[in-house]
Amino acid sequence: MTSANRTDDKLAELNQPSLWSGINAYRSDPLIVDLTAALPRGIREDLENMGRYVTSPEAQELARMANQGAPQLRTHGPRGERLDVVEFHPAWHALMRRSMSVGLHSSVWDPQADTEAKDAGHKVRAARFYLTAQLESGHLCPLTMTSASVAALSASPAVQKDWAPKILSRKYDSSNRPAMQKSAVTIGMGMTEKQGGTDVRANRSAAEKVSEGIYRLSGHKWFMSAPMSDAFIMLAQTKEGMGCFLVPRLLEDGSANGLQFQRLKDKVGNRSNASCEVEFSDTFGFLLGGSDAGIRTILDMVTLTRLDCALASSGIMRASLAEAVHHTRGRSVFGRMLVSQPIMTRVLADMALDVAAATALSFRLADAFDKARGNAEEAAYARVMTPVAKYWCCKIAPALIYEAMECIGGNGYIEERPIARHYREAPVNAIWEGSGNVMALDVLRVLNRGKDLFETVFAGLARDLGPAGKKTIDVLRAAIALCEQDEGAARLLVEQLALAAGAAELYRLGAGRIADAFIETRLAGGWRSTYGMLDSRFDASYIVDLLYPPAA
Repeated sequence: MTSANRTDDKLAELNQPSLWSGINAYRSDPLIVDLTAALPRGIREDLENMGRYVTSPEAQELARMANQGAPQLRTHGPRGERLDVVEFHPAWHALMRRSMSVGLHSSVWDPQADTEAKDAGHKVRAARFYLTAQLESGHLCPLTMTSASVAALSASPAVQKDWAPKILSRKYDSSNRPAMQKSAVTIGMGMTEKQGGTDVRANRSAAEKVSEGIYRLSGHKWFMSAPMSDAFIMLAQTKEGMGCFLVPRLLEDGSANGLQFQRLKDKVGNRSNASCEVEFSDTFGFLLGGSDAGIRTILDMVTLTRLDCALASSGIMRASLAEAVHHTRGRSVFGRMLVSQPIMTRVLADMALDVAAATALSFRLADAFDKARGNAEEAAYARVMTPVAKYWCCKIAPALIYEAMECIGGNGYIEERPIARHYREAPVNAIWEGSGNVMALDVLRVLNRGKDLFETVFAGLARDLGPAGKKTIDVLRAAIALCEQDEGAARLLVEQLALAAGAAELYRLGAGRIADAFIETRLAGGWRSTYGMLDSRFDASYIVDLLYPPAA
C-alpha cells in the first residue's frame, strides 16, 4: 500500500473526503461529451487529455501558486529610470505557455488549426476554454483579448499583416522586447477611463495624427488589463471623432512607448492577472478603421470577449459544483452519506440544472458564431443571444458557487481549495465587457432597430422547445411589449430569454427530463431567491447522478 493510499484511508476514517483531483473534467462531464460528440476523434482525444490535465495535482498547484504569488509592479529601476514592467510568478508563465500551445489565443483565426473541424472552430475552442477555466481563469484574460483583437485588427489590413503572424504563433514569449522581435505576442485592452467607465463615448484620451495611419496619443486608462501585453487596443478622440488604435508597449528600438503604469488594481479576484492604471503621452498607435469609427471597430472584438465570459462562468460553475458533489458523496452526516440527505440532494440537483443550461447555452452560442456567416438564423441568434448568454451565465455564477461552497461547509471556506478561487473569480465575468445593465440595454438596442431578429430566434426556440414552445414564446413576446413601454423592464426580457434558450438547447440535445425540470422550475415557477426548491415531481437523485456521474 502506498503512502497516498494510507493517507486516503486515514482521512476516510475521519470522515474527510478526498480532494476533487485526478478526475477527468471532460470524461466525467456527460453534457460536454455530448456537445462535442460530433467532433473528430483526434480533437475529442485532445479534450480528454486536457480534462485529465486540468484536475491533476500538478496543474492545480500551478493555479494555486499563480494566484498566491500576485503580480508585482516595478515602476522604476535602481538609477531612478522608468521601467514600467510587471513581474509574474513562474506558475503564471507555465499556465500561459500551455494554454497558448493549444491555441486558446488564436485557433479560430489560424487556417492551420484543427483542419479536420474547420466549420466548428469556435466550438472546438469553446470546449478547450471551458475546461481550462476549471483550472485557472486569470490567465485566460490576455488569451481572450488576444484572440478577440484580430477582429479589430482586420479593420486595418496593413497592421493585421504585420501583427497576425505573431498572434497566431503558439510559442509563448514573455521576454521584454519589441513585438516584432518576439516569437509570439499577446494583446491587451485599454478602454475604461475614470470619468466614463462603460460609457466609452465619454473618453477624453486624445489622438493627434502624425502620418497616414499613425497617431500620437495622450491621456489615461483607469483599467488596462494584462499590462505586459505587447500591444493594447485603445480608444481615443481624434478630430473626426472616436478612433480605435493598436498601441505597442515598446517601440521598435526597444524604448518605452510613453505608457507609465501608475499602480496595479487590488482586485477581489482574478488575482493571477494584473490590471493597472496607466497614464500616457507621446504614445504612438496605429489607427484601426476610420478615424471616427472606433466604437464600430471594437464591436466584433467585444462580442467575442462576451462569449468567453459566458464560457468561463459556465466552466467555473461546473468545477465548483463537481467539487461539492464529490465532497457530499464522501462525507457522512447523521448516519447517512450527505449526498443522500433529501434536502441536500435537491440543492445539488437544483444547481445542476442551472449549470447544465448555462453550459448548453454557451456552447449553442459558440456554434452560432461558427455558422453565422452563411446562415441568417444563426446570425440572428449570435446577435440577439450574445448579450443574453453573457448576462445570465455570468450573473448566476457567484450565487451558485457560494451555494456549492456551503454544501462543502467550513472546508469550502478556506483558501486551499479551488472553490475559493472560483468564488473570488466569478464576479469579474459579469462586470468585464459590460455589466448586467449594459447587456440588457444592448438587447433593447437590437429590439429598437426591429423585431425581425427576435422573431427569427423565437422560431428556432419554439421548434426546439416542442410542446412548451408556443406558450413560452407568448411569454417572451409579452416581455418585449413591456420593454417597449418601460426600459426598466429590460432585465425581465433578458432573463426569460436566457431561460427559454437554455431549455431549448437541452431539449435539442435530447436531455428531456433535465430540460423539463429546468423549464418548469424556472419559467413556470414562482420567485426563487435560493437553491433547493425542487419538489418531489422531479427526481433529484437522477439529475445529480446523470450530470455528475459517480466515479467508477
